[in-house]
Amino acid sequence: MQQELLTQQQGWETINRLVFPIEDKDLVLPLYISTKSGESLDDGLERRTSIVSRSRLTLGAGAHITCSTFFNAFPAGYWRRWTNVRSVRFAVETQGIGSIRVFRSTARGLASPVAILKVDSPADSATYVADISIEGMLDGGFLWIEAQAGDCPLTLFNGEWQVESRHRTAPERSKLSIAITTFNRASYCLRQLRTIADESSLRERLDTVYCVDQGTDLVREQDGFPVLQKQLGRQLTYIQQKNLGGSGGFSRGMCETVKAGTSEYALLLDDDAISEPEAILRAVQFADYAKKPLIVGGGMLHLDNRTVLYSRGERFDPSTVMPAAAVGTVYNHDFAAHPLWQSPELHRLVNPEFNGWWLCLIPTKVIKEIGLSMPFFIKYDDVDYGLRAKEHGIPTVCLPGVAVWHQGWHDKDISRTWEEYFAQRNRWICALLHFRKPSKKFLFRMMYEDAHLGVKLLYSGMKLHHMALEDVLKGSDHLISIMPNQLAVVRQARNGFDDSTVIADPDMLPAAEHYFVGQTKFSLAQASMKEGAKVVLKAVLSHENGEKDARPQYAMAAQDAMWQNFTGIRSAAVTTSDGNGVTWLRRDSKLYRKGLWDCQRLAFRIYGLWGKLSRQYTDTPVSAMKVWEKIFREAQ
Repeated sequence: MQQELLTQQQGWETINRLVFPIEDKDLVLPLYISTKSGESLDDGLERRTSIVSRSRLTLGAGAHITCSTFFNAFPAGYWRRWTNVRSVRFAVETQGIGSIRVFRSTARGLASPVAILKVDSPADSATYVADISIEGMLDGGFLWIEAQAGDCPLTLFNGEWQVESRHRTAPERSKLSIAITTFNRASYCLRQLRTIADESSLRERLDTVYCVDQGTDLVREQDGFPVLQKQLGRQLTYIQQKNLGGSGGFSRGMCETVKAGTSEYALLLDDDAISEPEAILRAVQFADYAKKPLIVGGGMLHLDNRTVLYSRGERFDPSTVMPAAAVGTVYNHDFAAHPLWQSPELHRLVNPEFNGWWLCLIPTKVIKEIGLSMPFFIKYDDVDYGLRAKEHGIPTVCLPGVAVWHQGWHDKDISRTWEEYFAQRNRWICALLHFRKPSKKFLFRMMYEDAHLGVKLLYSGMKLHHMALEDVLKGSDHLISIMPNQLAVVRQARNGFDDSTVIADPDMLPAAEHYFVGQTKFSLAQASMKEGAKVVLKAVLSHENGEKDARPQYAMAAQDAMWQNFTGIRSAAVTTSDGNGVTWLRRDSKLYRKGLWDCQRLAFRIYGLWGKLSRQYTDTPVSAMKVWEKIFREAQ
C-alpha cells in the first residue's frame, strides 16, 4: 500500500472513473453517492454537497459521503477473478481540507479501511494516490472511497481507478461498434444516439454505431436526426431492413461489425434504454484486460423505479425451462433502501449463464467462433447465445457498475399478446439445443403452459402455444423459412378470440356484476402446485360457458389476473397489463378440454422425438454468418 502526492505515472491506465449524475439527480442519486451519517439523502446529502459536473463533487464543511454504491464502487473481485491485475491505484484531484478513506470489502461484505489520504490543500488543487492490493478477492469484494470535509469545503474531481497497462490483453485503445435495433421507437432511439454522440470519452473508443431501423416510423425522419448524423459522421451507420425482430436487428449489427474488421467488440444496446455512458466504457476496459475472451453484460435498472436493479445476470433453469436469477442472486434490489455497504450478499462474485441484450458486449473473436443469434425474431436469443458461449468455454460476466435503465417486466404479460408464440417456441428450441436428453419435467412444463393459459381464460394463448409446438416439430429449416413473415401469421391466428379483443374504453362494455378483490400473493410452490391441480381439474370438469353472459361477471384489475383468481369465474372484464384497455374474457370449458388434448398430443410427440430433434437443431448452422446474410438480402 502506498500513499503519496503525485501526478499519474506512465504505464497506468484509467479503467473506472468516479461519475456523478447531472440529470434526474433526485431519482438516481443513491446509485452514485450515499451517506452513513444517519441523515437522509434529501435532508443531508443534497443539502451539504454540490455536484458540479459529471466528475466533480464539493462537500460542505463537515459533510461525509460514501461511494459504496452501484456506479462508484470498484468491482475488485471481478478484476481479480477474470484479469491478470493484482493491484489497483486510486487517484483523485482535490481542493480543500478533509480526508479520503479507501475501503476494501470481502466476498462476505465485511469492510475495512486500507488507505487514508489526509487532504490539506485549501488554496491549490493536489493529486492524491493510493495503491491497493486485490489479492485474496477471488470470491468477490469491492473497493470504494469515503470522503469527509473538514472545517471548510472539500472538492473531489477526476477520481479514477487505474491499473498497470502491461496487463492488458487486447490491442491498445481497442475499438467497439454499437448495434442498436429499433422498431417504431424512433424518438427513443434518437435519444440513445444522442447520448452516445455527446460522450467524448466514449467516442474516442467508438468505431461506429449500427442503427438498424426495422420500422415504419423511421429514425432518420425525426427532427434533430440530420444534426445528429452530422455530429457522429462516419461513426453512424444507418441501415434499413424488413422487421426481423431483435434477433435479426442485433445479428445485422454483429454481422456488419465482423465484416468491417475494425472493431474488437460489438456492443448490443436496446433502443429504448437510458444509458450511463461510463458503463459502456467500463465494459470495454474490462474486456480489454480479460485473461481470455468473455462476454461482458450489464445489469438492468428499472426505468420507472430508478434505484432498483432488476438483474445481475441470469441462468436457464432446467426445472422450469425458463430464465431465472443467477445462482446467489435475487431480482429487484433497491439501492435506495439497501445501499451496497449494507448489502453483504451483493459483494459475492456472481457467475451467470447469460446476460440480457439490453447491454451486452461481445468480442468479435467470439462472434467468429460461435456465430450470430439464432433466428428467433424475439425471445430467448440472448439465453441461447450465453449458453452456446458457455459450451465453447466462453464465460458471461455481468459486471457491477455496468447497467442501463430499461422498462421493467412488471407491466407486461406476454401470455395476453402475440409474443406468447415466440416465447414458447424459442424456449423449447433453446432446450433442444442445450439439453440432449429429454426430461419428464419438460413434458410436464409443456402441458402446464396450456393448463395455465386456459385457467386464465386465455384461449388465444393456448392456440399460439400449439402453433409454437407444431413449429418446433418442423425443424430448423422451417424456422428460417418462416422468420420474415411469421409475425403476421401469429397476429392473424389470434383474431376472433375474446382475449385478443382489446376495448379502449371500459364503459363500452356492460357494467360488471361485481368488482373483484382477491389475493395477489399465494402460498409456497409445493402448496401452489396442489392448489393448481385442483383448479385445473375444476376447469376440466366444468360445463360453464361465459359466452352467454349478458355482462361481465367481474371487473378485474390486471394485477389480479392470476390463475388462482379465476376459479368459479364465468367471465371477467380484465384490464390489460399496460393499463390502456380491457378484454372481456369468457369461459369456454369445451374449448379448454380440446386445447389440453391437442397440447398433450404435441407434447408427447416432442418428448418422443427429443433426441432426433435435438441433433437436427444442433447440426444445422442456422446462426452462421452465411445463413444470416441470405436472410438480410431477402429482407433488404
